Order: sequence, then structure tokens, then C-alpha cells
Amino acid sequence: MAAASLLMALVVLGVTGQLAVVTPALFDPGALVRYGLPALRTVHDLAAAVTVGLTFFAAWLVAPSPGPDGAKSVGGKLEGPQRWLVRSATTAAVVWLSSAVAVVVLTAADVSGVRVGAPGSGAVVVSFVAQLDLGRSLGVSALLAAAVATLTLLATRVVTVAWAAALSLLALLPLALGGHAAGSQDHMNSVDSLALHLVGVCLWVGGLAALLLVSSRLGGQLGSVVARYSTLAGWCFAVVAVSGLINAWLRLGSVRSVGTTYGLLIVGKAVALALLGLAGWLHRRSLLRRLETQRRWFLRLAAVELVVMGATMGLAVALSRSVPPEADGLGDAASALLGYPAPAPLTVGRYFDAFYPDLLWLLVPVVLVGLYVGGVAALRRRGDAWPANRTVLWLLGCLLLVFVTSGGPGVYGRIHFSTHMLQHMILMIVIPFLWVLGAPVTLALRALPGRRDGSFGPREMLMQLIHSRFLRVMGHPLVAAALFTGGLVVFYYTRLFDLAMFTHTGHVLMTAHFLLSGYVFVWSLVGVDPGPARPSYPFRLILLLVMLGFHAFFGISLMSSGALLAPDWWHALGQADDAALLADQQKGGAIAWGAGDIPSLLLGAALVVGWIRSDARETRRLDRQADRDGDAELRAYNEQLASMARHDDRS
Repeated sequence: MAAASLLMALVVLGVTGQLAVVTPALFDPGALVRYGLPALRTVHDLAAAVTVGLTFFAAWLVAPSPGPDGAKSVGGKLEGPQRWLVRSATTAAVVWLSSAVAVVVLTAADVSGVRVGAPGSGAVVVSFVAQLDLGRSLGVSALLAAAVATLTLLATRVVTVAWAAALSLLALLPLALGGHAAGSQDHMNSVDSLALHLVGVCLWVGGLAALLLVSSRLGGQLGSVVARYSTLAGWCFAVVAVSGLINAWLRLGSVRSVGTTYGLLIVGKAVALALLGLAGWLHRRSLLRRLETQRRWFLRLAAVELVVMGATMGLAVALSRSVPPEADGLGDAASALLGYPAPAPLTVGRYFDAFYPDLLWLLVPVVLVGLYVGGVAALRRRGDAWPANRTVLWLLGCLLLVFVTSGGPGVYGRIHFSTHMLQHMILMIVIPFLWVLGAPVTLALRALPGRRDGSFGPREMLMQLIHSRFLRVMGHPLVAAALFTGGLVVFYYTRLFDLAMFTHTGHVLMTAHFLLSGYVFVWSLVGVDPGPARPSYPFRLILLLVMLGFHAFFGISLMSSGALLAPDWWHALGQADDAALLADQQKGGAIAWGAGDIPSLLLGAALVVGWIRSDARETRRLDRQADRDGDAELRAYNEQLASMARHDDRS
């Protein structure tokens, strides 16, 4: 696979002239960069994919081997093939880290034209990582790769490997910020689609590599592991195909561009993807059903498939070194900053009918709806009921998320502070309130099957989270309230607000923080899903009232403030009237003050209803206990009173 990938990258780059000497020679980074950078980038990408595949197999797809007495591993300790996978992942992660550092050094030389080892080249690398977005992205990815290598080296339990697997995927995301996607006109969706593409490719390719490497050690569990990987590979194929199509269209811009060198490379990737899809179909249709008798043919086809994958990744490396046709078409300054075409002036009608798809936050609710509806369908198939009102509330929350991120609030949320604040209130209070009442964790625990082979499946992972010390701390109402309220102050009165406006990463993290902190806070007060023990209802009701007062104080502080938040952002958009900007900010403060009252009132009503239902359940429990023991508790209490009375009479 590695040879095919490296050969494909160098051949394509040679044919397209990307390996030619740069003129004038003063800016030529040298042969080491011209040939070494694509070679090291190929090694980097393959090592990243293999690390992802090995850690995911060890964490979620492979079961520990039983001990000598046939007993399963206790406490999630790594055993048998799991241990071998993790040790191999450590080696792959070290290769990933080493190649990532080398890629940073060679990319700095490529960008600056200063040859590696020349006077001042070290300062160039430091400046590249510290000042340029591309350098920072590569540096962050390398640091995360180092964390993955450390975790796999120290891992003795499955949970640690699961964290390493999650970090390995996280390390891929900064790479999407350093490619051509970041420079395209619609860089918001270009970056998101490329990030999804990288995740899908690495899970798919790395998973197949891990399967081939560990197949001889799986014994009788090969069939179940292959079936699990086949399901994962099917979803990865869909993600890679859809994200690749979206990204290619955003890069090319028109059908005419398909005939360019860049377009032909994309066509080559599409053909390779079709061949891989055909191979996967053959696996599922014929070989998987007769795996025990056709194991050798399965492994041969998988090996050929892996070679094609390697060649495709080499083609992707060559594609990343080629210039897309629309690379310089960034449009006006406001569109370049926003990451999407600047909309027309805001009106009430446009606020409700404006729509510009935000790929990431379209995908999230679609996946959440699919998982929830799939869980309800699984319950119905086995004859169990699920409250329809919970389903409706969950679907409403997902639809509202689409509107808030891709509709008017999302389109105008980075242009006016007032619309941003309304978007913030919906993300942080309304959507979490609807989702919490949908009881997704309860549904998942009822619908997901448990694994009997000792492996760490979705249900086991959910149970681990529910009983974890982390959730006991973060899910406590006081901690959740501190995150909820403290997040407001820290976000708006520090540079984080500027970061969320100026960068796509900051904006994504802002949206995720609003949703997660709001969900945890609402769940800590009125959640029906299982979790750690929570304080009494009176305590939670008092906490809600305190939070309501703090939220009102936050809104009033914005209304009375004379300091403009994130002035550089508004000025960069061409809005130079500071008085008008300050008036809009004060309007946003009024929205923060008033818009939180109705959701808070609904939250208080839900809390009171939960309190009443809790008391009713406790009363019924006591009544059942009294029926069983003949009201023993009441008799004991009366006897205690009688004893006290006799003691008083004697005294």
C-alpha cells in the first residue's frame, strides 16, 4: 500500500510538472523539498490512517481473548489481539508524529523558498508555525499525534484506547484548514467537507489495514469483526463519496473545469472510489457469507483493495500539490471573511426565508434524527412502545438547529450582534430543552443491543459514560450552572468572541459549546435520562431562579455597556458606524434579557412537574411497601412516640 501510494504521488506530480525546478532559482526550496515533501506527506497520511484504524479496532471492533479458564477480561483490560493492536498503533503513531514534524519543516521551506539547513531556516520554521494558519494547523495536528502516541504507549484499558482513537480523528481536522479548501470562496463548507472526507478515508483505509494485520490473531471472532468493519466501511464509503463530491464541486466551480489538470485528478479519484465501492459490494454480497470456507479469497481481495486505496491516497497527495481552477476567486472581502456569499440587507422576511447550507450543522441534525428514528423503529419491531411526544420534541429540536445554523439566524448571525444573540439564546436554551425532554439516552439504552463477547460497543460506551466520575462532576447542577453562566462572561468579554467571528474553527467550537453547555445544564435540572444522583428539587428550583437573575444581569450589562465588542470584526465587514453598532449590541443585550424568560419559565414548569411526579412515585413506593410489611414503618414510629410518652410520664 505504501509503495503504491508513494509511486502514484510522484508519477502524477512529475507528469503535471509539480516536481520541476522553481524559477527564479532564488525561490527554489531545493530537490529535498520537491521530492521529499510529497513522499513524507504520503507516509504521514498512511501512518495517520493506520493509527486511526488500529486504535478503532482495538477500542470498538475486537473483543479481548478469554483467559485460560475461559473467562472474559474484567474491567476493560487489554487482552490478546487488543493488546497487539495497541502496540502496533504506538508504532504507527510514532511514524505519524515523525513524518508530521518533517512535513512542517519541509512545508515551511516550500512556502518561504528558504532551503532546509540554510542560514535562518530554523527561524523560518518557528515563524511559519507561529504566524501562518497553515503552519499552526500542521503544528496542532502534530501535537495531537504526539498525544495519541503517548496514550497508546501507556494504555492498559480499553477506555484509554478509546480516547486515543477519538484524539486520532481530532488530529485529522486541522489538516482540513491547511489545504485548498481554506482558500476557496465557500471555505466554510469546503473545510467541513474536506474534514469529513479525511475522517471517512482514514477510518475506511486504516480499518482495512488493521483488519489485514490482525486477521491471523482473531481466531473464531474473525466473522463478527469483519461484519462490524463492513458496516463501518459502508458508512465511510457514503461519507467519502458525498463529501468528496461536494468538495470537488466547490473547488472546480463549473463543469468546464473538469477538463483541467486538477479536474482530471478528481475524475481519477472518483474512478478509484467506484472501484473500491465495487470491491466492498463483492465482499458483502458473496465472500462475507462464506468467510470460513473462502477466507483466503477474502484476504486477497482485501489486499488488492488496500493497494487501490494506497494509490488513491497518493493521488490525493498529488491533488493537494496542484492548483485548483477557482483558487483565486475569493469574491468580495465580506464574503471571504464570512466563508459564504454576503447576504442582502436584513429584513423580517429575509430573516425567515434566507437559507445558506452549513454542511456540518446540516449533517449533525440529520444524523441525530436518523439515530433517534432508528432507535424508535427498533423498539417498535420488538413490540415495545415509545412516547410519541418525546419523538416530536426531539425532531423539533433538530429542525430548529437546521434553521438556526443554515437559516436566517445563521446567515445574519455574523453580520449583526442582535441576530447573533438571538441565535445564541436558541442554541443554548431552546434546542437543549427540546432535546433533553426527548430522552435520547433512555431510548439508546433500550434500543442498543449489548455485546456478549466482551468488546466495547456503543451501549457499553454509553453505560461507561453514565457511571463515570467525569459525568458525576460535570453533570452536577452547580458545575453545569457555572459552565453555563461562566461561559457567557468568558466568551463575550475576552478575545474568544473575536476568534469565533474571524475563524471557522472558532465558530464551530462556539456553536458546539452553546449546545453542549446548554444541554448539560438543562439535563442537570429536568433531565429524565439516567445519570448520577442529583440534588433535591427545591435546590434545583432555587438554582434556576438564581440563574435567571444572572442571565438578566448579563443582558442588562450589554444594554448599558458603552464598549463595542469585537470592533475589528464589524469594521472588517465594512460596518464603520460605531454608534449604530453599539445600538445593535444594546439591542442584543435586550434580547439576552427578554428572550431567556420564556424558555426559563418553561424550564421551571418542567422542573415543578418533575417534582410533583417524583413525589407521586415516592408515595406509591411507600404505599406498596406498607402493603407488603403491614405498615411496619408507621407502627415503629407510633411505638417510638408511645415509648417517649411513657418516659415522660415516669419522669
